[in-house]
Parts: sequence; structure tokens; C-alpha cells
Amino acid sequence: MPNPYKEIFSVPGAKSFSAAGFLARLPIAMAPIGIVAMLSQTRGEYWTAGAVSASFALTNALIAPHISRLVDRHGQSAVIIPATLVSVVAFAFLMLAANRDWPAWTLFASAFLAATMPSMPAMLRARWTEIFRGRPELNTAFAFESAADELVYIAGASLSVGLTVALFPEAGMLASTVFLAVGTLAFVLQRSTEPAIRQAEAGVSRNSAIRLRSVQIITLALVFVGSTFATAEVTTVAFTKELGQPGAASLVIGVYAIGSFVVGLILGALNLRTPLQRQLLVAVGVLALTSLPLLMADTVTLLALAIFVSGIAISPTFITAFGLIERRVPEAMLTEGITWVTTGIGIGMALGAFLAGWVVDNFGAQNGFWLSVAASTAATITIALGQRSLAGGRTETVAGTVPQAAE
Repeated sequence: MPNPYKEIFSVPGAKSFSAAGFLARLPIAMAPIGIVAMLSQTRGEYWTAGAVSASFALTNALIAPHISRLVDRHGQSAVIIPATLVSVVAFAFLMLAANRDWPAWTLFASAFLAATMPSMPAMLRARWTEIFRGRPELNTAFAFESAADELVYIAGASLSVGLTVALFPEAGMLASTVFLAVGTLAFVLQRSTEPAIRQAEAGVSRNSAIRLRSVQIITLALVFVGSTFATAEVTTVAFTKELGQPGAASLVIGVYAIGSFVVGLILGALNLRTPLQRQLLVAVGVLALTSLPLLMADTVTLLALAIFVSGIAISPTFITAFGLIERRVPEAMLTEGITWVTTGIGIGMALGAFLAGWVVDNFGAQNGFWLSVAASTAATITIALGQRSLAGGRTETVAGTVPQAAE
């Protein structure tokens, strides 16, 4: 049986832009939790740390789709470079403000400006779509990207926390900023695989992809999925500290990735015939069920085991969500459509980090896991209620759906 992943990376330039993109998107996970870890050490409280992190993540989530819309219209290189430059400079000021104990407003101002960081997962998927549009290899490429995203969200957070705890408070954020600068530069230099600028199809509005019903449903669901990640991560950092083993946070968060990464790669090699909207419902349902063991963990070992189990459904959730977006969003709006999904994750992580910080400070560390359970349950309800809309034809317009056969 041929290896489908070997086939997609046999395309000239695929390995290069994928490797560069992996580095460039590490800050998606490293920065929010890195801000929490940095400021909780320098300021001594989780509320401020969570609020600054939420400000960055929420602002980035709101700005990123507009940046991606500009990318759809003007090309990746023309937009990504200036946006990344602003973000890198702002991160540098944020680290300096934390180190020098500058007023709190400087932390929030830096976080707002750093939010111009582009959505690299969307840029990567746009390149794979350009290469494999209309071919079965695109599903494998999306599966790889979803597994890589999941690894970035979990391993990136683990690396950020680990560096901060082991070295100095700003270490995680410093590494994140370097990855952003170097990875983005290497990515935009890969011009041969950059997607062509596409004109909107006749009769298709190009105002905003968020006006599509399917994008709205999936984005809302992934707000709750992102909240599940963030609340679990922030609570883990606080809980391991409460247990007297703060260094274990990096390892515990890291095991989040192992099972999900493997499951995601296996799913990408299969050609499942179950409709994608039903696959997504199963994935978020499993995510909700596997969050329950987090409530019973009272040692670092049990916490690591519970985190491992709860991470199994993450990659399948990403794979099916982005697969649905690719089928439902017009080509000229694809980058923006994908970005709205990642925006949902970002908004969820922002709100989750803020709420988890508040719960930890006021009710104790372990109670933060109740937020993970609530968020994953809400994601399941959202997808369940949206099954009819998600089951439409291949391409949706703002006014409705193009009359094609449903999946």
C-alpha cells in the first residue's frame, strides 16, 4: 500500500514551505500560554497574566480574518511580511515591559499590536489547495496539517512553559518571537508554491466568508474547542504548581499531543465514506466525554493520563472542520474561510485563558477543569444542531448554497 504522506511531499517545494510554516505557526500556541507563564512569574498573579494573554489572542482572532482577506486579494508575500514585522516588534516590547516592570497598560498595548500575527495554518492550507485542488491528495494534506496544528497547539505550549520554568520568565516568549520571525521569512521566500490570486466566481459575494452559515457554525464550535484547550492548559500550570511540581506542567501538557497526533495521521491515510459533518459530530462528542476524567485527577501521574485521553479527539476535530470549510467556501474566499475557523480557536483560547485564570485564583486550581468539560459539551451541542446546514452541497454562497448534490 503506497504511503499517502510520501506522495504529497514528493511535490516540489512542499517540504520547504511545510517546514517553514511549522516554525512560523509555533507562536500560535507558544505566545498565549507564554504570556501567562511570563507574567504570572513577573507579576505574581494569574488574573493579569490571563487578561493580557486573552487580549492578545482575542485581538488576533478578530484581526486575522481581515489580514487573510487581504491575502486572498493581494497575495501572501505582499501582506504577510509587514503584518509579521509589526507583531515581532510588539512582542519585543511586551517582553521588555514584563522584565522592567512597566505599567500594566504597556502590557496590554503591546499585546494588541502583536495581534497582527498572520494565520499561518490558513496560509499553509491555501498552498496545499493550490497544489491538489479537486484531487484526493488534498484530504491527506489537510489531515497532515490538522495533525501538525494539534502538535503545535500542545507541544508549542509545552515548550513555552518548559523554557519559562527552566530558564527565565521571558524565555518562552523569546523563543516564540524568534520562531515567528525566522519561520515567516523562510515561508514567504518559497515563491514557487504561493497561491495565485483568484477572482470571485460570478454571483458569489466576496464581502466576508463569515456570512456563510457553515463557517458560522464551525467557527462557533471551535470557539468552544479552543476554550477546552486553554482552560486545560492554564489549569494544568496552576494545578502542578499547587501540587509542588511546577516543572511537571511542560510534560503533562506535552502528552496532550501524542495520542491525537497518531490518530490524526491514521485518519488522514483512510478514505472514510461517512459524511464529514457526521465525523465532526463524533469527534467533538468524544472530546466532551474524554474531558470528564480531568475532574478526578488528583496527582501529576493521573493528570498526565487524563490529559492524554482527553487529547485523542483533537486532530479528528481539526481534520473534519477544515475539510468541511474547503468544500463549502468559494475558492476566492478560501484563506479567509480557513482563518475564521482558526479565529474560533483563538477566541476560545482567549476566553478560556481568562476564565481559567479567574477560576483558579478564586476557587482553586482543579476547579478550572470544569470549564473544559462545559466548553467541550457546548461544542458538541453546536455541531449537533448544525448538522443540516453542514450537510449542504460543495460550495456555498452568502445567499444560500449552489444546488449540487449533497455529500
